[in-house]
Amino acid sequence: MATKRKRKHTGEMSKRRMNYGRMSVETADRVAAVTSSRPSTPLQTSWFEFLLDGRLLENHLQNSYPDPSPVQLIVQFLEQASKPSVNEQNQVQPPVDNRRNRTLKLLALKVAAHMKWDLDALEKGLTIPVLNMLLNELLCVSKVPPGVKHVDLDLSTLPPTTAMAVIIYNRWAIRTIVLSSFPEKQTKPGPHQMNMLSIVQQEKEMTDNILTVLKEQATDSISVLEGALQLKKDFYVHTLRTLDLLAADAAANGETESSTAGLRISADELQCQVHYDLGGIFFQQGCTDQTAYKNARDHFRQTKELLTKLDSTVHVHLDEKRLAGYWNACKALTEDCDPSDSQNTPYNQINSLIRARNYQAVIEAFIKDNVCRSLPNNFRRSVLREFLYKVQQGESTLDEVCYKLCVCNAVRDALEGEVLSVRFQQLLLKPSKKMVDFILEVCTLSLEKGRQSETSRRNMGTFMKTLCETLEELSLLFVVSSHKLFVELLKEEERKVLVEQLRKRSTTINLSAKPLPSFYDIPASASVNIGQLEQQLILLLEPRRIRQILMELHGMAERPFWRVNSKWEVPPDYINVILGIKDNLTKDLVYILMAKGLHCISIKDFAHARQLFSACLELVTEFSPKLRQVMLNEMLLLEVRAHETMAAEGSKERPPSDLVSRVRGYLEMRIHDLPLRQVVGKECVAFMLNWRENDYLTLQVPPSLVMNNPYIKLGQLLASTCKELPGPKECRRTAKELWDVVVQICSVSIQHKRNHDGRVGLIKQRESSMGILHRSKFITFIKKIREPLVLTTLISLFVRLHSIVRDDIVNEVTAEHLSIWPSTLPNIQAVDVEAVAVTVKELVSYALTLNPNNQSWLITQADIYFVTNQYSAALNFYLQAGAVCSDFFTKAVPPDVYSDQVLKRMIKCCSMMNCHTQVAVLCQFLREVDYMTAFKALQEQNSHDAMDSFYDYIWDVTILEYLTHIHHKRGETEKRQIAIKAIGQTELNTSNPEEVLQLAAQKRKKRFLQAMAKLYF
Repeated sequence: MATKRKRKHTGEMSKRRMNYGRMSVETADRVAAVTSSRPSTPLQTSWFEFLLDGRLLENHLQNSYPDPSPVQLIVQFLEQASKPSVNEQNQVQPPVDNRRNRTLKLLALKVAAHMKWDLDALEKGLTIPVLNMLLNELLCVSKVPPGVKHVDLDLSTLPPTTAMAVIIYNRWAIRTIVLSSFPEKQTKPGPHQMNMLSIVQQEKEMTDNILTVLKEQATDSISVLEGALQLKKDFYVHTLRTLDLLAADAAANGETESSTAGLRISADELQCQVHYDLGGIFFQQGCTDQTAYKNARDHFRQTKELLTKLDSTVHVHLDEKRLAGYWNACKALTEDCDPSDSQNTPYNQINSLIRARNYQAVIEAFIKDNVCRSLPNNFRRSVLREFLYKVQQGESTLDEVCYKLCVCNAVRDALEGEVLSVRFQQLLLKPSKKMVDFILEVCTLSLEKGRQSETSRRNMGTFMKTLCETLEELSLLFVVSSHKLFVELLKEEERKVLVEQLRKRSTTINLSAKPLPSFYDIPASASVNIGQLEQQLILLLEPRRIRQILMELHGMAERPFWRVNSKWEVPPDYINVILGIKDNLTKDLVYILMAKGLHCISIKDFAHARQLFSACLELVTEFSPKLRQVMLNEMLLLEVRAHETMAAEGSKERPPSDLVSRVRGYLEMRIHDLPLRQVVGKECVAFMLNWRENDYLTLQVPPSLVMNNPYIKLGQLLASTCKELPGPKECRRTAKELWDVVVQICSVSIQHKRNHDGRVGLIKQRESSMGILHRSKFITFIKKIREPLVLTTLISLFVRLHSIVRDDIVNEVTAEHLSIWPSTLPNIQAVDVEAVAVTVKELVSYALTLNPNNQSWLITQADIYFVTNQYSAALNFYLQAGAVCSDFFTKAVPPDVYSDQVLKRMIKCCSMMNCHTQVAVLCQFLREVDYMTAFKALQEQNSHDAMDSFYDYIWDVTILEYLTHIHHKRGETEKRQIAIKAIGQTELNTSNPEEVLQLAAQKRKKRFLQAMAKLYF
């Protein structure tokens, strides 16, 4: 009967569809559903209906449970507004900037305004890319000046809604950085689908790109919000009404920019929220900078005070439980005590904890004291005796406290090289897994702050050996010998000897009786709890144990265990091949071994990475030639990175010939249908450039590989250009090719130009589709290069490009080999000026981290600061350039380093900083003394340098005579006497031979430059 009714209903629906034949299918379905006699759930409102009816959105949002929900609407509106278009040639174009798309973006903003810009709610419902798009649109409609960094804006001069938009964006920026650092909850998806994985991967890449930019701008965002805290005034944020006014172009009357437009946010509410967000980012930074915890504590204190002060917290959205947690953590991490407790001695604190029966705190205090050692050993032992007495009196619940305090005292004795107590040795006669774990935990905590001496670390190593020799149960021995402290504190030779002794002593199993079994022959052990096994799987780095655990897990449940940890990632290039493995156990094993190996490489743990990759290679060799070659490529990348890491740390050892041959073999490889990661080619090319294998790159790399891998193309052009540098100027064909490639990388395609109405986003895609590489990837490649000639060539290229796009002949940056590059650009409008400026700064800064004594790079860096009006920094680097080529000014600076152009720039730097006496002294350094500039400088009375203390460095008699005249005219008797004393020195007598005068000048030059270096270094 149910089937008949269903068929009858379907037939009625079909008839209704025929009646509405002229309508769209979607409309027909909707009408048929409405007219159906059977009750149905309310239809969800489609996104386009909000475009047709201007009042529908506000009515929809007033519902108790609107469907779609507000965050779903934001996603739909922005998704439709950002859909790419297709032109007549079937080419994908960026979204069109038309009325429809602008209205959709405005609707998204109105939904967010209805939510009162609650970042908590927006972050829970929207992904990072969508929220980034939404807030950038808010910046646009709020008329935030495009192209200007937020940190350079004065919030006090901006309209209230504009300033609030900047604050909201930067609050979101730092909150997103904090949230991204939290562990992700692993989703449990259904059957794997390759297209879904591709979509997820694309979104992840977008998210990673946005996070990278946000982290780069984190300091600026913090500065913006700290500046907002200084403004003691109310702010206003956009509402549906003000956004409607903007849409109707009513902003011309200034209503949306007035002080009363929008939703009022009181100064206290805003400050409370900003203090909380700043506290979060500083707390997150505390893991790398301990002082940040103090900043976090101060911000959380202000948050707590403002919360108690506020009568209403309508616009404050924070988790008070988390705030309390943050506050307690900050107090602990900064050792912040209440003023009333400031007089407490460590003895009183311990005794008060015992009186309060807070025994866990006593144990923690003992562990902490193992680091600072403020409590005497006899006091610690007396506390243990007190607890033992209570146990004897019948308080058996204190047994655990006693053994934990005994362990703490034993670790303290071990650190100080004392004999271990009898009570501790008695404990080891009946050990348990829990006790051994606690011993290792106390040992770790007692060393973790890095405040222990080398002697203490050696003593702790001896304690670890004693522990192994005392314990008899194999499982407990394994816990100790596999702990990180065992590896860190004992030398490899000591570990080998100890393990050998343990093998001989063992009566249950003779580990050395036969060779170790093959990687495939390890049996699966008994099953244990899946959660515990998964935890071990995440932590372990030993391939055999990883395989054993996977076998156990597959015996309990048949599911993809490569998803256990969301941080396990393999390159997208390999994902299809690995997930195509039919055997689930093998698939999991290959994925996890590769992911763990790649993680080890990222943290420079190359030893474990080799073990993991070797095991993976052994595994795939039997069934997949393709994966075997993939693993060989990854192992090559591992060895290249390991050698380059050693070189970056100062090793001068050339790579072994076998490694060079393997790199060449990779670059010559012609295997079809093999997934290749471009990063392998990138690292191999950088490796060959760093070790001056230019002949190979220019002559022997297959053309097909050059065409398919942009890094190899770049490497070939760089190698060819470097080879030609000593040659005649006409041999510059490859230099021109390299120039063209780099110009394209730094160009902006026409689709990405700013619209006529100035609507741009703060984070925007500025990469050119014409370039063989994105600029960010190009910068990453450059930072793999250490060879000075290659870096000098790249610096020279970017300096010339920078000079052309800036078009400022007076203030040009200088570098070596500028003559090999073109002097004009055919399409200068397409070049991204900001990208070129940023790249040249990054490139020179990176080069100087490798060799801070390269005078050419120092001059270039100084010029960059000079043309950007950073005169103090410029003078610093000009002086550094002179210092490195004159043994800190004990010799004369070569004239090609301190040319007249450099000296004139140094003079201008001093002049702009109002150091006029230094200007006068430097005017003597020129080939022809610039008396006019010197006299003009000496006339200035508002000088910020030491004035008359520099007179000893003047050797030109004419300048000294002018000084005498000036001081006489002003009635400055003391300064006139100093000038007369300087001019009266016999070595400055004009009747002296030229050699004497030159020696006098050189002596004063050196002393003056040394004095300047002390001022500016």
